[in-house]
Amino acid sequence: MTRQLAETARPLARLVVPGPLRGPVRLAVGRWRRSMQLRVVATTVVLGIVVVLVVGQLLLQRITSGIVASRQDVVTAQSRQDYGQTRKDLTSGGGEQRNAPTIHDAMDALAGPLDNPTRYVIFEKALGNTAISGPNDYGTGGISTDVIPPELRSAVVATGGASLPNQVFTMTLSGREVPVIAVGGLLDLGAAAGGRYELYFVYKLDREVQVVDVVRRTFLLGGVALVLLVGAVAWVVTRQVVAPVAQAARTAEELASGRLDRRMRVRGDDELARLGRAFNEMAAGLERQIHQLEELSRVQRRFVSDVSHELRTPLTTLRMAGEVMYEARHSFDPALGRSAELLQAQLDRFESLLADLLEVSRFDAGAAVLDHEAIEIREIVERVVEDLTPLAHKHATGVRLRCGPGSTVAEADPRRVERIVRNLVGNAIEHSESEPVEVQLAGDDEAVAVTVRDHGVGLREADLGMVFNRFWRADPARARTIGGTGLGLAIALEDAHLHGGWLQVWGEPQEGANFRLTLPRRIGGPLSGSPLPLIPPDAAARGEGAVAVAVSSDGTAVVAAVADLAPSPSRDGRPASSALELPS
Repeated sequence: MTRQLAETARPLARLVVPGPLRGPVRLAVGRWRRSMQLRVVATTVVLGIVVVLVVGQLLLQRITSGIVASRQDVVTAQSRQDYGQTRKDLTSGGGEQRNAPTIHDAMDALAGPLDNPTRYVIFEKALGNTAISGPNDYGTGGISTDVIPPELRSAVVATGGASLPNQVFTMTLSGREVPVIAVGGLLDLGAAAGGRYELYFVYKLDREVQVVDVVRRTFLLGGVALVLLVGAVAWVVTRQVVAPVAQAARTAEELASGRLDRRMRVRGDDELARLGRAFNEMAAGLERQIHQLEELSRVQRRFVSDVSHELRTPLTTLRMAGEVMYEARHSFDPALGRSAELLQAQLDRFESLLADLLEVSRFDAGAAVLDHEAIEIREIVERVVEDLTPLAHKHATGVRLRCGPGSTVAEADPRRVERIVRNLVGNAIEHSESEPVEVQLAGDDEAVAVTVRDHGVGLREADLGMVFNRFWRADPARARTIGGTGLGLAIALEDAHLHGGWLQVWGEPQEGANFRLTLPRRIGGPLSGSPLPLIPPDAAARGEGAVAVAVSSDGTAVVAAVADLAPSPSRDGRPASSALELPS
């Protein structure tokens, strides 16, 4: 599922991310995936920003509400006092107008100095007042009487002067929107003087807005500082934890590269220090064990090499005596003649085993070298097939050679290549169960490949992981005509590695096996694929339910369905390499 999502998101990312930004985005994503410290710090900073925004907004709202509520209390108390005095001055007990300053002069007096009014006063007919006579509506400072919200006017009329409702809203003053708070009351001037009027005291909230702006800026700067501080703290804390882990990773990589003397620096007595000491103790134990194994391996290789060399002299003597007896076997009685033949056969096998042991000891000691030249691989394969034709006839089978497209010239050691092909073809004949053996050869611009396919007993899944092991046989009880030593495939694998190539195998029980040798065109050249498929086409035709096991040249088994590993033809109809290309 994760792989499908990634494949789906990749083309979408190409559409969303512009071309010039793909490189930096790819680097940033790679950095994000590789650095745990970056992920922890970034996550902490993001969470800190969210917390600061949420908490800051809540606090700012509470502070703003508190400032406005405090201002409301102040202006309501002041307005109540001025409203009472104005009501007393403008109306009599019977509702008749007193001898007092004019309405407009009274409103201006309530508003304060004209050049710097502390508030604005609005005087207008109450809702529902249809009287024709009476003073006109008036607003101090030239403000319109229409600025009062309808809901506040309705509340003022409903109270009948028993209380002074207030409301916060915005109005336009000097061309800009200004938040204000209006406190209103009802005046009854009497029927003769015009009836009921509404009186409003409008206060600007400039000072409160300035206070809120200061608080907001303080919150913003404090929030940024807090987020940066939290990020710095997270960076320091994670560094204390991640740095020893990163050091352990680097030390482990150096140990894996062969620098067994590398150790972690340990400071203190905390959990990470105990981890570092345990890691160093483990590394020291591994170093001792590896040195012991290297010494044991060196002694073993020296022993095999010495024994192999020391056996050559007695083997030569036995060979000479055996040949004399073998040539004179017809003059002996039948029992002695048969013994001479058996002795000669076992001497041949012993000599072959000794030669293989010497070759293996060279590989183990790193003394094997390539005597390479530009050779025609097809000629070597043809020669091997021709030499093994009598053995194929003895097993009532045939060997078919098919040469595919492409040149088969490559830089290689002809002796080693012939040994690999001879071993593969001989094994295929031995296990063919009288079914034909197919040898296929092809090349491309990068490599030359040889496959040897038999249709015999095949290989079980458990066998595939050990097929290249030394002295391993799939069925030790089987009679062997060639009389191999059990080292052929192991030596063939080392020969392939020495060329920088691959030796791989596919097999199924009762479906045969397919060995593939892939050699680069040039020694040390790149090798990313093979001209021939590892999974035979006839195996792929068995259906999706069939299971195949492909083994890489290092012996690692990979189990998959044949449908997943089956080769697909290329555009020009030439055989393409299988979907599974295993590294050497």
